[in-house]
Amino acid sequence: MPVMTEPAATAELLRQDPELAEILLGETARQADSLQLIAAENFMSPAVLAALGSPLANKYAEGYPGARHHGGCELVDVAERLAIDRARALFGAEHVNVQAHSGSSAVLAAYAVLLKPGDTVLAMGLPSGGHLTHGSPANFSGRWFDFVPYGVDAESGLIDYEQVRAAARAHRPKAIVCGSISYPRHIDYAAFREIADDVGAHLIADAAHPIGLVAGGAAPNPVPYADIVCATTHKVLRGPRGGMLLCAAELADRVDRAVFPFTQGGAQMHTIAAKAVAFGEAARPAFTAYAHQVVANARLLAGALAAEGFGVTTGGTDTHLLTVDPAPLGVAGVVARGRLASAGMILDTCALPHEGGRGLRLGTAAVTTQGMGEGEMARIAVLLSGVVRGVLDASTVREEVRELAGRFPPYPA
Repeated sequence: MPVMTEPAATAELLRQDPELAEILLGETARQADSLQLIAAENFMSPAVLAALGSPLANKYAEGYPGARHHGGCELVDVAERLAIDRARALFGAEHVNVQAHSGSSAVLAAYAVLLKPGDTVLAMGLPSGGHLTHGSPANFSGRWFDFVPYGVDAESGLIDYEQVRAAARAHRPKAIVCGSISYPRHIDYAAFREIADDVGAHLIADAAHPIGLVAGGAAPNPVPYADIVCATTHKVLRGPRGGMLLCAAELADRVDRAVFPFTQGGAQMHTIAAKAVAFGEAARPAFTAYAHQVVANARLLAGALAAEGFGVTTGGTDTHLLTVDPAPLGVAGVVARGRLASAGMILDTCALPHEGGRGLRLGTAAVTTQGMGEGEMARIAVLLSGVVRGVLDASTVREEVRELAGRFPPYPA
């Protein structure tokens, strides 16, 4: 079984802490012999992993390059500047902050720049695919701001931009958030910009999911339209778990102060170095080909599942993710997820707009990183449908899944 970590480091961990080492090796094996279909997950390259597990993790570096609160930051300053420069070139942004610890912390920083507690914000409602940071009462966003949700068209499942415009005119929000965790179509950022300008609102793009496709030229870029773009550096982008903010130069100082010292302390320099590696990889032609293959795989999978009888929201996908309803097969989403997990197909559930139930959210980023193509997607659809329907034995499918994953190891020996 291929091992993610460097062999010498693994051997040392086995010697010093065999209990934890077995957990690490077990997770390595789980990822390698099952299908990772969670839309937010991917496999980092060995180079990204090397930076993430490097001695840069030892360095404390509060502040920004050239203005740190600790000594000995000369080299980590170079690493952070490299990450910033690569991200600016990759996305065409005037300024990038790479210190955000996560997508959620990036959104928090964006709100800190543009909003005051109690301000009204227009964002996609959670039942339609909005994120927790888009107004969930359990989240800081729902407690500190007055969120007004917009949804999708009941019949098509698509964003109704005239409905968004009407809501914006009715509520006059201080900011509008565009972005979703389960909307499978491209977002019309120009339309959102026009609506925001119409009511004098700021525009925040939460591009956590599509930003990797943006890097590969397979999705529209929100940077020219949004005041601030919040994103993660994992998912399709294949970097370490973390966040970033992209904005115009005029907001640079405010964005940086919102990240540090307002919402965070010391920067995680090993993660920032790993981000730099991922940005460098994403600038290569091979990543462009990868991003387009991710979309091709998702479209094939969506069509194949529709043919198997699943309800596919919006009728397909433009991106790396798709959401499907197993109810036409007589199975609830949570039940379907459990059956699939027992067969080695790992995915998650999501809210279904206007249905009140939960469907399945699938992504093709990780399996595409492994080298799978349309042929494998067609077979996965057959296996997935058979398991959900109960016409294929989960243990038998588990063996076929193991064999399939074995032909496409995420980290070949």
